[in-house]
Amino acid sequence: MEDLSEKEQLEIMRTWWQENGRYVVGGIVLGIALLLSWNYWQSAKRTAELEASALYESLLDNVASGDVEPAESTAANLNDNYGSTPYAAQARLALARLYMDKGRDQDAATALRALLDARGNEQLKPVARLRLARVLLYQDKAAEALELLDGQPESAFSARFHEVLGDAYVALGRFDEAAAAYAVAISDDPTRLTVDRTLVQMKINDLPEPGEVAAVDESLQAPAAEAADTPAGVSSEVSSEESSEDSAEDSAEDPDEAPQ
Repeated sequence: MEDLSEKEQLEIMRTWWQENGRYVVGGIVLGIALLLSWNYWQSAKRTAELEASALYESLLDNVASGDVEPAESTAANLNDNYGSTPYAAQARLALARLYMDKGRDQDAATALRALLDARGNEQLKPVARLRLARVLLYQDKAAEALELLDGQPESAFSARFHEVLGDAYVALGRFDEAAAAYAVAISDDPTRLTVDRTLVQMKINDLPEPGEVAAVDESLQAPAAEAADTPAGVSSEVSSEESSEDSAEDSAEDPDEAPQ
């Protein structure tokens, strides 16, 4: 290049620019467009998060005051228009708590299941799973709570999961498995304070001994065996007498009712 004259160097540069200049210009334009798009997306994201945050604060006010309808409207707005923000998932948790306060446990379960089924928000799903399991226990659906929590991977929620698993096993009468689940719950690092260790230990102490469980089983089986040994005729007579007594009680309760 140094051996070429200035005119020859300029000619080589002109030829190169003619061949590659449009690519250079295109790259510069594309880079500027990407930069502007990125800045616009970041600005729109921040704006959406600020709007969602304001809506969520409003929802919390509704929950605190017990206003279900405005809370439902705000939660729907967050889920429909700000679903990409974490506030949409938090809205479902807050709404589920309000439903439980109002005795609407099935609506609470529906809201929590919606969070579990939604995409994203993985950091909040263990919270929803734990709360849903407690709602299911409240609904006397221990088997469903067990299915929801059993086999979950190790996480910061493991101790809490195992405590509720223990509660589900107790409700199902599976006391040995309940004791094992409670033991796992309190084996967690005591400095983490993930569960009330004193309460869990009380639950363990309240579990029946194996001998007590066997005695209860025998006491439950005895009436069933006696019923099985009762002759069919006697059983029919008892049922007939009970029906007659029920009819007599009904007549006594409605003395003014005219016969048809």
